[in-house]
Amino acid sequence: MPATELSPLGDVLDAWQLAIDAHQPERVAALFTEDAVFQGLRPFSVGRPGVATYYAGQPAGMTVTYRLLETRRLAGDVLLGWATADFTFAGPERAPVPVNLTVVLRRTADGWRIAHYHASPRIE
Repeated sequence: MPATELSPLGDVLDAWQLAIDAHQPERVAALFTEDAVFQGLRPFSVGRPGVATYYAGQPAGMTVTYRLLETRRLAGDVLLGWATADFTFAGPERAPVPVNLTVVLRRTADGWRIAHYHASPRIE
């Protein structure tokens, strides 16, 4: 499938990265659907408030880089993406956290939003 058809995945993940790097949890949460299923590395939540709480609990100075590995169009308004992500922290006292990331995007009236997010530790 041509990359341009799946560019919303990169656009949303770029915005996710910028909001995390700026430590703006409400901005991160706005990238998710109202009923998003969110599974970070701690207990899961449903909805934007859980996403905002999760990212508000992350330390200032945490940043993320990602690499989109696979993409699929599941339906006209649904996209699947699989990526690697590396969360890094200010200062040497905390090691980076490498994860595998799966997201499902759904087109809404507000544009493409993350409807499902699952992170799991990446074994290297």
